[in-house]
Amino acid sequence: MLLELALWLGQDIRTFNVFGYITLRTVMAALTALLISFIFGPGVIRWLAAKKIGQAVRDDGPKSHLTK
Repeated sequence: MLLELALWLGQDIRTFNVFGYITLRTVMAALTALLISFIFGPGVIRWLAAKKIGQAVRDDGPKSHLTK
């Protein structure tokens, strides 16, 4: 829907034609996903730690893995 709006506006305002390029839309989608993960990630990690949801460390693994 936003793409259709940008293409429609691109008929009159040439700056909006840049949204027709798939590479720009791909980069913008990746940056949006990164921004969302930076905003919500720490809260999700705190929530998971509060619920004691985690991964068990195997005893038969390397000793350096036990000190996490």
